[in-house]
Amino acid sequence: MDYEQIKYTVNGHIGTITLNRPDRLNAFTREMGAEIISAFDEVDADDNVRVVVVTGEGRGFCAGADLAAAGEDTFNAAARGRDPDKVNRDGGGLVSLRIFNSTTPVIGAINGPAVGVGITMTLPMDIRLASASARIGFVFNRRGLVPEAASSWFLPRLVGISKALEWCYSGRVFGAPEAADAGLVTTVPDDEILDRAYEMAGEIATYASPVSAALTRQMLWRGLTFDHPMQAHKVDSRAIQALGELADVKEGVSSFLEKRAPEWTLNPTEDTPEIFPEWEEPTFR
Repeated sequence: MDYEQIKYTVNGHIGTITLNRPDRLNAFTREMGAEIISAFDEVDADDNVRVVVVTGEGRGFCAGADLAAAGEDTFNAAARGRDPDKVNRDGGGLVSLRIFNSTTPVIGAINGPAVGVGITMTLPMDIRLASASARIGFVFNRRGLVPEAASSWFLPRLVGISKALEWCYSGRVFGAPEAADAGLVTTVPDDEILDRAYEMAGEIATYASPVSAALTRQMLWRGLTFDHPMQAHKVDSRAIQALGELADVKEGVSSFLEKRAPEWTLNPTEDTPEIFPEWEEPTFR
């Protein structure tokens, strides 16, 4: 598919989604959000893609919502022609939920400023690498808004409630080292950000069974909502039993014993067992 505000490429088993409005520091628009969602649809439908890296074109990752076009009416649904009598869904939230539901490991390569939705969209990514000079900000309260993109769910789970509230109340922009201290990102030298991301992606693509990775991603993210470890034990037990009968487990054991790289044959779109029988995706009301 041809995109206008992002780029999507595949090299080997690694896909790359690049936010592509460098003249606006990759500021987020509804169109960009729709394209990111579409790209993740492509990623999950292609069993050749085992890992996806998300980064920004130019010197920034994403400067947040593009405020230039509509100015003070940027967040005014009625002024922008949307139905004011219904709840209009937050575009950043649609992106975050799509990433959350992905079956493919996701690495965020935050190569520069990541502010507002530019940082909240990364929260459901599995691993976040950030350039040492990157600047990050949850600036919503300073704009008269609240955190969006489901970040009120993700952020406290990643850094704890106190740090999440400190960052959101203040709305200040801070450096990547502070984000790293709180466990939000891992910092790397500016000129190594993509190399490190691809090195990590390559290791996952080579050594992790794609089906195992798809299940592991959903087990850990969905497990954040469990009330008791017994729920995780039930899911673990179903997964171990189902996978134990499949070819990838035999290959994983054989490759270990034979001291060689594994050759995976199973595909997430066709071979992933259903281990969440009680899981029901909440609907929007």
